[in-house]
Parts: sequence; C-alpha cells; structure tokens
Amino acid sequence: MEFIREDCIYARQSVDRKDSISIESQIDFCKYELKGGSCRVFKDKGYSGKNTDRPEFQKLLGEIRKGKVRRVIVYKLDRISRSILDFATMMELFQEYDVEFVSSTEKFDTSTPMGRAMLNICIVFAQLERETIQKRVTDAYYSRCLKGFHMSGQAPYGYQLEPTVVEGIRTKKMVTDPVAADHVRLMFEMYAEPETSFGDITRYFEEHDIKIYGKSMFRTFLSQLLRNPVYAQADLELYEFFKSQGAAIVNDASDFAGTNGCYLYQGRDVKEDKDRCLKDQILVIAPHEALISSDTWLKCRKKLMVNTTFQQGRKPKNTWLAGKIKCGHCGYALKATHVPNSTGYFRCTKRTENKGCPGCGKIRKEEFEQFIFSAMQEKFKDFQILHGREEKVNPKLTAYQVELAQVEAEIEKLLDTLTGANATLLAYANKKIEELDTRRQTISKAIAELSVETISPQQIKKLSYYLDNWDSIDFDDKRKAADGLISTIKATSDRVQIEWKI
Repeated sequence: MEFIREDCIYARQSVDRKDSISIESQIDFCKYELKGGSCRVFKDKGYSGKNTDRPEFQKLLGEIRKGKVRRVIVYKLDRISRSILDFATMMELFQEYDVEFVSSTEKFDTSTPMGRAMLNICIVFAQLERETIQKRVTDAYYSRCLKGFHMSGQAPYGYQLEPTVVEGIRTKKMVTDPVAADHVRLMFEMYAEPETSFGDITRYFEEHDIKIYGKSMFRTFLSQLLRNPVYAQADLELYEFFKSQGAAIVNDASDFAGTNGCYLYQGRDVKEDKDRCLKDQILVIAPHEALISSDTWLKCRKKLMVNTTFQQGRKPKNTWLAGKIKCGHCGYALKATHVPNSTGYFRCTKRTENKGCPGCGKIRKEEFEQFIFSAMQEKFKDFQILHGREEKVNPKLTAYQVELAQVEAEIEKLLDTLTGANATLLAYANKKIEELDTRRQTISKAIAELSVETISPQQIKKLSYYLDNWDSIDFDDKRKAADGLISTIKATSDRVQIEWKI
C-alpha cells in the first residue's frame, strides 16, 4: 500500500522563558513556509537540544523511516539539535528517505542548490569534529599508557580496583582479589602442564563448582586470560621474550625487577590483535603486584603460540540460525556441527565446554531449519493479513496516544485550579501533577519506542522477497530474514519456543 507523503513541522522548547520563543510561535512561523498547505505537527516541550532523546522527535524519525514524510520544517536549525554530529547523522537519514529539510528563519532548504551546499558544509565540519575528537582521545590514551595508568574498564579477573595517585593524577590501581587470584594461579599451573587442554581446565572447574564471576568458565575466557601479561612477573626473562617478538617496550631492562605485572596495549596503527601478534604492541610495567612467575607465564604463552586449533570470533557459516537459537535447558547458544557427508546436529555450547548442562537432546540441523522456515512463513502470512486489516494502525500505539491525551488534559485541569488555591489545595495539586507528569513521560517514551520499532513497508517488502525465494537466496539473506522476524529460539529435542519480533 502506497502512503501519501506529507509535510511535518517540528518544534521544541526546553524551558519557558521570556527570551525564548514559544512552541506555538515556532509552529506559526513554520506554517508560513507551507503557504496554507496541510501538515502534521510534532512538538517536544521541556526537552534539551543536546541530544535526540525526545519522544516526539523519535516519533517523527519513525514516520520518516516508514516513508511517510516528504518535508520537515523547523523554526531554526537548533530546534532539531545543537550537536553538529547529531545533525549530520539526521541529514544522512533525510537523504536516505528523500526527505527535504527547511529552516524557516535561516532559509536553509535542501530542495535548493544553496541549501544542499550548506548541508555539505555542515557534514564536512561534522567530519572534521569527529576526526579531531578521535585524535585527541587517541593521543591522551597513549600518553597515559606510556605512564602505566590503568586505562578504565573492569579489572582483569583476579584483581580489584582501588583509587590511587600517579604523578599527581588520580587514577586506579589493581590489587589482588585473594579468592579469584587463587583461581588464576590454578589455571596457569594446570595449562603449564604439556598434556592439559582448555577443555580439561573448564571441566575441572565445572566438576568442582568453581565459578568465574558467578558463571561457568568458557574456553574463550580462559584463552584470553592465559595470554594476558598483566599476571606475569616483569623480570629480564619476560623482557627478552617481548623484545624477541618485536614489542615496543617502554621501560628500560633495569626496571624489570620481577615484582610488578605488565600492561600490554594495542600499538598505534597496528592492525593485528595484541592477543595473537606481539609485534609493535606496547608493553609497560604496571604498578600492581604480579600473580604468576614469568617462567610459568612463558610456558603457557609459548604453548598457546604453538596451539593453532582454538579459533574464536568467526563468521557463522554452518547455520543461518546462528545467534538466535539457544538451549532450552541452560539458555546458552546452540552450535551447529558440520561433518562432510554426515547429518549435522545442534549441540549445547555449555555442555560442550564443561558438561555443565544436560544438553538439548538430538536436534537434526536440516530438519530443524526447515521447521523454523515453515514457522516463519506462517507467522509472516498471519502478520500480512493483520497488517492489511489494520492499515498501518497499531492498537497499542493508539491506546498509548489516547492515554497521553487524557493525562495531559488532567494536568491542564489541575493547573487551572492552582489560581487562587489555598496551601492545602496547592500541595495536593502539585503532588498530583508530579505523578501525572511521571506517567506522561513513561507513556511518551513508550510511544517513541513503538513508533521507531514499527516495521516499515520497505522491510515488509524485503522479508516477503526472502521468504518467497528461499531456495535461491544466499546464506546472508537467510540470516537477514531470520533476524527480521525472530528475537530468540529456545529449543530442546521435545519442545521449541520462538520469540517473534512481529
């Protein structure tokens, strides 16, 4: 169904002041640009222009994404946003959906050559601002790295953070967490044995009910922990190892006294991951006490360098349901196995890692994928029928809009009663207005979320194409179709629960 694209006015006023133009006056200025034409009005009262987190503005963006808006008119540019970065992002959205933008007092109109030139200038300055900020942040990061500062974020497992002062600057220092530190020592001691694997360690921890941050330990976590020199005693043996690997070592060899740990930072313009390649990565002695001897740490690191069988972060290729399907028992991901000329199955990753789950049972990959595809077809067919009947009306959204109008009417009535009211009535009215205003904000937020999340005609068209041409579309398009329709799937061999997005 084709929508009639319409003109929209957006007005915003953060606070009522004598020197600020009211929302009503802004709308009057904008209507002059329309020369009597019809329009829809979106207005946010009491919201700052420092960001775009405003209910009516988000609702307007939702209408743009649905393809319903032809032109947006504002009183001044800063009514949309005071951030040039936000404004440039919004302009990209306008261009994507062929929406014209007009500022009634600044004669900024993207339907004219001069208006488009102004737009390009804004985008150029926005890009300059982005790059300048990025460079300042990067320079500050590396300056602090070279001085051995803790660079924000959570402390590595085995440590806690305590406030400290380094060179007169407040920062944080890592101190040992006794219980977690014992777990770390056990991991290194076990892996330093030549025949011990990741699986041996994760199973041992599960069998002895040793939890990491309250959860079962996985091999990905163990792999990263064993590579981290934050735990290793910084002595000459460690210095020589990192030097031989081409790392950029900040401290002199004489500073490697065998007491402190180290920080390893990603080097400037180095594309390789610091966990995989040490060349040109930055090593600096840290102010905290080490947990592991350099001899044990180096045994583990050299063993990891030889071990090339463990891989992580790969793009899914065995099933288009990757990321969606979870074990119905433990909630962890189900992984598709693939053996050439053999039936593939889904396996619980938690059970594979450490046998901490009874598993999902026998789920054949091809049969299950066909079952989910059939469910997607049925669900989308029902959705199209319902969508056609509703004719773009969302009952939940309509109910919220009606409730919002009622709440605002109640607030207006209470405000009218304040004139000449006594102290008791004033106290009651003020309390009631606060309660209603809280409810108003909650409803406005819900309306904004529903408006943004509503599926657009373009998305419906794409999903319809994917499902109608399932056998001929590629793997990535199948994943897009699943992502457009499904939030999660919880499955075992005897039950399936699908959480839909539509």
